[in-house]
Amino acid sequence: MRRPFIAGNWKMNLNRAEAVALAQAVAERSANVEYADLAVCPPSIYLEAVGKALAGSNVGLGAQNMYHEAAGAFTGEICAAMLLDLGCRYVILGHSERRHVLGETDADINLKVIAALQAGLTPIVCVGELLAQREAGQTSAVIGRQFDGSLAGVSASDLAKIVIAYEPVWAIGTGKVATPEQAEEVHLDLRKIMTERYNAGLAQQVRIQYGGSVKPSNAAELLSQADVDGALVGGASLKADDFFGIVAGLK
Repeated sequence: MRRPFIAGNWKMNLNRAEAVALAQAVAERSANVEYADLAVCPPSIYLEAVGKALAGSNVGLGAQNMYHEAAGAFTGEICAAMLLDLGCRYVILGHSERRHVLGETDADINLKVIAALQAGLTPIVCVGELLAQREAGQTSAVIGRQFDGSLAGVSASDLAKIVIAYEPVWAIGTGKVATPEQAEEVHLDLRKIMTERYNAGLAQQVRIQYGGSVKPSNAAELLSQADVDGALVGGASLKADDFFGIVAGLK
């Protein structure tokens, strides 16, 4: 049985005081959540402050990105060791905004995934298609290509440590959301890909989150799908009431 996992991606939002207040609220309310793993991923400059606010709770700390090199002359970048030093357990890699706004390729993401695994971080690896790709019937091909490119060289034992997030690009921050049936179809397709590349047992073990305009009003139906193991939440994770409204959808 895969344990549900709800993570909040705060993106480039909040100031320090707001981030700490939100983290404190999430930490306090998480005490009543024994049926799922929870995490928040604040902007990198607030990781330390948020980590302190989460101390003693069962909420994991995650980063929104990292660089693949261990150290060196890479101005503006952050390495895995720095994230670990701040108490991070997770790192989001390959988010559609990194891919389509900032130009990251599958090869770029692959280097980061390998580095994160080697450091002991849990990568949350995002895949998802553009609206034009879905309308052209290319969703399966796009997901397969992103999976193969982003996870090239990842062993079966390491894949078991990864969380995959299916985030249709057309549903992120748009208010549009994949229907439960559309989400389930792609999640099931991802399990078929993992079965073909690895084995059926591992395909049933890896957790796959859904992300894309998830909110309390649609969470229960999305999370009830057999192959949807949680959510990577954007805007709705910026308010504790909304975040836990989504978590409640697991019950």
